[in-house]
Amino acid sequence: MKLPGHDVIARHADERLVTHQVRLPRREVERPIRQVGRRLAMALFVLIATAFIVYADRDGYTDSSDGTVDLLDAFYYATVTLSTTGYGDVAPVSDAARLTNIFVITPLRVLFLIILVGTTLEVLTERTREEWRLNRWRATLREHTVVVGWGTKGRSAIQTVCASGLKKEQVVVVDPSSKVIEAATAEGYTGVVGDATRSDVLLRAETQKARQIIISTARDDTAVLVALTARQLNRGAKIVAAVREEENAPLLKQSGADVVITSASAAGRLLGLSVLSPTAGMVMEDLIQQGSGLDIIERPVIKAEVGRSARETADLVVSVLRGHRVLGYDDPAVGELQLTDRLITIVRATPSTKVTPHTKHLP
Repeated sequence: MKLPGHDVIARHADERLVTHQVRLPRREVERPIRQVGRRLAMALFVLIATAFIVYADRDGYTDSSDGTVDLLDAFYYATVTLSTTGYGDVAPVSDAARLTNIFVITPLRVLFLIILVGTTLEVLTERTREEWRLNRWRATLREHTVVVGWGTKGRSAIQTVCASGLKKEQVVVVDPSSKVIEAATAEGYTGVVGDATRSDVLLRAETQKARQIIISTARDDTAVLVALTARQLNRGAKIVAAVREEENAPLLKQSGADVVITSASAAGRLLGLSVLSPTAGMVMEDLIQQGSGLDIIERPVIKAEVGRSARETADLVVSVLRGHRVLGYDDPAVGELQLTDRLITIVRATPSTKVTPHTKHLP
């Protein structure tokens, strides 16, 4: 066993440097700097237009300092008027100038304020909308899949599951890196930034309501701590974990993982098979790549198959799951298929095969 001692556990328990938060998938929006620049350009256009309107009708205005209104006075009047400051040193005196203020300058003043205040209102509205989306997401999230670690293993695992019918809205990614979570949300998944060894981070991912938990961390000791924490929060979830060293697999199972995959050994076996038979290695890679070519799936026994043998079904049966036992297709104990059995079969990938048993869609 290559787990470090209590210093690693203490380091994970005391780590407080990463701010954990939930990030929902975002729609494509205009960059903030462009939004601000566009609003400033609109405000400047309104200011210039107001100044030229005043300057065109300068004979209808009076200046308390010299009695005449030039271009500088027109810009000065437009500035203090649109900002609702109104010093009164430049004022309209003719009827035409006053009518212009009523029907032109006043609407421009309102438009100018809307442009400036609109930025603040938009920020507040966006925050309110985001909080509403988050609350609604928490209220409707059920029977989802939590992926801890969004590296090559975690990304490939969830792509395989999604190829079988799982919706992206039913996936929550947990990773301590903000950039990794941004990449996950860009692909349509919900992300939580934080250390998954801490229970409060897993609670933000609603792990207590999850049906499946995939642990694909970079370190085996981290995977053990995550499995312990996740199993404590959710006793009924299916936990699948990956480890680098095969000798760490038993400890991870003791920590609560239902299935443990040794990534290094699995890749090595596939390499060895490809050396012995490149074609067999290619077929195996096709089988584990869902959604194309041949797929290996688990499905229930249909009524028409009850009473038949495994070889008499329309699909190519590999194994029969009866209770907690996995029986080979040629095992004499299989006998006749029962309605409560489940079949592990190899089928041609079609839209009809994209079914995820034990997975419920979100409301």
